[in-house]
Amino acid sequence: MTKVLLTGGSGFIAAHILEQLIAKGHSVITTVRSEDKAAPIRAAYPDQTSSGDLRIEIVPDIAQPDAFDEVVKIPGIEVVLHTASPFHFKFKDPQKELIDPAVIGTTSILKAITLHAPTVRRVVITSSFAAIIDESKLTDPSTVFSETSWNPVTQADIHSSPATAYRASKKLAERAAWDFISSEKPNFDLVTINPPMVFGPVAHHLSNGLQGINTSNERLVSLIQGGWRDGVPSTGQAFLWVDVRDVATAHVRAGLELPGAGGKRLFTTAGEFSNAWMVDIVRRNFPELKEKLPGPEVKGGELPDKRPRFDNKKTVEVLGIEWIPFETSVVDTVRSLLAHGA
Repeated sequence: MTKVLLTGGSGFIAAHILEQLIAKGHSVITTVRSEDKAAPIRAAYPDQTSSGDLRIEIVPDIAQPDAFDEVVKIPGIEVVLHTASPFHFKFKDPQKELIDPAVIGTTSILKAITLHAPTVRRVVITSSFAAIIDESKLTDPSTVFSETSWNPVTQADIHSSPATAYRASKKLAERAAWDFISSEKPNFDLVTINPPMVFGPVAHHLSNGLQGINTSNERLVSLIQGGWRDGVPSTGQAFLWVDVRDVATAHVRAGLELPGAGGKRLFTTAGEFSNAWMVDIVRRNFPELKEKLPGPEVKGGELPDKRPRFDNKKTVEVLGIEWIPFETSVVDTVRSLLAHGA
């Protein structure tokens, strides 16, 4: 049994990581921003909470430089899985609401571990394909995005658009983490996980009802609630995807089970998807939703003709994951959303 610190425990990806860690018998300390977010986790795992195998700590503001100083002092932590970072476009001040929580949250936990947690041997950070992608290459078929690719966006670009600000937050945070490892040479090593769009079912609770759904799954909520009846929206520039359960498996394997993963960026994607494919899958598998779905005559949402390619063979070799198919992911997600009142 390994003692693991999992930050951001109420998040979409973290909820699945927590589920896998508990299933494998590990001891987990997880952080959340408030007691309101802690309560559903306790309710989901009453036995582990009462036994002490699951401990929930409140860290109200990860943008504070000392946010994690106390929690990392809990004795015996061996692995840290840092998932806490905002992913939304509902902000007014990108510096305060995106960049600071992402960058300061990342560097502060690395500093805290270095100073106060000598037993930690590995840190896994949830980064994003947003740290890989180059917006200027999104219609270039000769471009291949891989584990070695870096988004060239800078701090000066954060007011260009909400999407650019988000991409900057992920790139700047991940780069800060690797720079910390290079300059400080701590006793632990680092792995980063870089998923694109993340679909998949809700794990153990859905914070704030459907209003609390993760950004990627919002499009499926809109689809099954009738939002696409008159037209399938563009798939957009993010046409790579992965199932949340595979992202969770990547964190668990890289953090606890694969010593050779240290020092690597892991580009976790199952491949391309389109909104048109999504509509077709839901139409075939959920005939009871027919009245809310676009009919066969309604077109749109296809993959763009000119788009970059991707290569994540190195990640597949390291993790040994057989990615969940898109149809399985969509069907499981819709079932989960319907169960939560969609």
